Amino acid sequence: MDYKLTKYSHGAGCGCKIAPQVLDDILGQNRENLFPDLLVGNQDKDDAAVFDLGDGTAVISTTDFFMPIVDDPYNFGRIAAVNAISDIYAMGGNPMMAIAILGWPINEIPTAVAHQVIEGARFVCKQAHIPLAGGHSIDSIEPIFGLAVTGKVAVKNLKKNKGARPGDVLFLTKPLGVGIITTALKKNLLIEEGAKLALASMTQLNDVGTLLATLKGVHAMTDVTGFGLLGHLIEMCEASETSAEINFEAIPQLPYLQSYLDQGSYPGGTTRNWESYGEKVDLKNKNHRLILADPQTSGGLLVAVAPESTIDFLKLVKTVGLELAAIGNMQQGKSKRVYVK
Repeated sequence: MDYKLTKYSHGAGCGCKIAPQVLDDILGQNRENLFPDLLVGNQDKDDAAVFDLGDGTAVISTTDFFMPIVDDPYNFGRIAAVNAISDIYAMGGNPMMAIAILGWPINEIPTAVAHQVIEGARFVCKQAHIPLAGGHSIDSIEPIFGLAVTGKVAVKNLKKNKGARPGDVLFLTKPLGVGIITTALKKNLLIEEGAKLALASMTQLNDVGTLLATLKGVHAMTDVTGFGLLGHLIEMCEASETSAEINFEAIPQLPYLQSYLDQGSYPGGTTRNWESYGEKVDLKNKNHRLILADPQTSGGLLVAVAPESTIDFLKLVKTVGLELAAIGNMQQGKSKRVYVK
């Protein structure tokens, strides 16, 4: 018997994330860092915590988990693992090891299916040259899976979502639209070619981030996940005290998105995202928000690059098979954080 995992969860992938404004309410306003060796905490809503070891290197610590975004358990494990490891790459680091986080409805879905999830994650960890070294499991109402990942980085190469400067050029390493496509899957609207491209995107490691960390002209970097491109760009702008202008037509997108949108196929997380930060965005075409606020699972890296370093940046990403184009630029802080043209 086949078990379609998405039928056992109320949300999917990073669309399960709590909305940005609600998360702010949970965390509260007191985010003072009382530990001088903690280079990155939660002050600027960055991708991972970073602790200085005092010898020129630092430890990176992160965790990410969610409910099924695809029906196939092996692919669910792959996607969840790539997504979790991405936070290490987004800080410019190298992953060292991972431990698994598993919640499983033992009485509803056989443990053999959970084993396939673990095997998918183990395959990805092997790709990333790290061990899946252990973990923790609980009996839960819905399937949940993810990883806690430890990494390391040379302090001089540490990249944050803070540090972007006016004039920096913005690049995105993966196309948008994962949330729309996975919602189409649940509604039985998905075109097979789109499904394959979405899976390929979600299972592509963001290991280019480790390379980019060696480029001095990379001023800021983050990965685009559950808050959508707009949400994570706003976080970069707020941390860097800047604004940004992006060109909608220049932003890479998965195919057939408009067809799905015309059929009402977009996740609830898109609306929650927009309600949390829409007032910070100048957006002439309101329909564009359905793509720009779309929750991404295992999305790409958003990178702010000094203008004089863009040629070196493009040469570097080309060595790993990426052909990228600028999607916008950072600007002096204005009344809105992001302007979409």
